[in-house]
Amino acid sequence: MSLNEQIIKIVQANGANLYGTEIVKDNGETIFRVYITKEGGVTLDLCANISNELSPFLDIYPPIQGAYYLEVSSPGIERKLENPIHFISAIGERVKFKANGKKKKGLIISANYQSFVVEIKKERVEFNYSDVSKAKTYYEWNR
Repeated sequence: MSLNEQIIKIVQANGANLYGTEIVKDNGETIFRVYITKEGGVTLDLCANISNELSPFLDIYPPIQGAYYLEVSSPGIERKLENPIHFISAIGERVKFKANGKKKKGLIISANYQSFVVEIKKERVEFNYSDVSKAKTYYEWNR
């Protein structure tokens, strides 16, 4: 079983889903971030429980060489969309993305494993993931 599969197993045992992981440097410190989602929202207690279960496992099977800090959190209201599962979970949310070199934004109407449909200025447009170089959800604060 791969490291990612083990992390998924621990996260799911706590009633959540793994959104993704990343390794970042912040103020000279290395951080291994584990992003989780849960229907109804992610709580601080849930993050702490998953962190407490992941920590001893990652002590034995470290995700990287050298010292690092573990963080478990929600990916947030404005988050990167990097694979079809992310787009599917973001149906009904606003998205900014770059497709075929052009910046676009709209509301995700539907998504599957090949493409997603966005409503842009009252018109529905379908995009293949292969044409999208980056995407993230965003929140319109003035609505």
